[in-house]
Amino acid sequence: MKLSFHGHSVVMIETNGTNIIIDPFITGNGQSDLNADHVKVDVILLTHGHNDHVGDTVELAKRNNALVIAPFELATYLGWQGVTVHPMHIGGAHTFEFGRVKLTQAFHGSAMVNEDEKAIIYTGMPSGILFSAEGKTIYHAGDTALFSDMKLIGELNDIDVAFLPIGDNFTMGPEDASLAAKWVQAKQVIPVHYNTFPVIEQDGNQFVQQLPAGVGKVLAPGEAIEL
Repeated sequence: MKLSFHGHSVVMIETNGTNIIIDPFITGNGQSDLNADHVKVDVILLTHGHNDHVGDTVELAKRNNALVIAPFELATYLGWQGVTVHPMHIGGAHTFEFGRVKLTQAFHGSAMVNEDEKAIIYTGMPSGILFSAEGKTIYHAGDTALFSDMKLIGELNDIDVAFLPIGDNFTMGPEDASLAAKWVQAKQVIPVHYNTFPVIEQDGNQFVQQLPAGVGKVLAPGEAIEL
């Protein structure tokens, strides 16, 4: 399994011949190394409906004939845009040919914001994602505050890699994320959702230094690890 980071909260997973992308905010993401026109994916996993996470989902899904997996209300909304969806919800899991997906809770918001029309479309509850394949489990926390049930997530799952937001202001900051890392008990923790905008500028290396030796790892956009 290969995991790569592409700025903000964009993570790609290559497993069993399947290319999966989480929260594909590429166009307009100054931290991303990707060009949305060139991305090839089979599956898109979404944590919630904010524009900086849904991003290029509709374009990618239509061009690649990709399956979009998302919380129910968000999946329904995207299905109306003509893409193939599989709706899920928090606490639910489903085993696909490429791996098992389970949605966890996350404390945040979830809505599509149309600036031109000054309209907000509610897209259900935000979530985190547990993805398991090839005997490995990945936890993408999505956008979230620190919450004590992260202890349960760590106790109930043998997590190999956790992607945790550290940007503060909209999500956990570095201090809360370091406690989340302790509770989740992942073998490796990679910070996400930082430095995309001035209000979420953080030092990823400084965050990693707060974690036990060898646990934290900063990935620059485009860098990858193998499991």
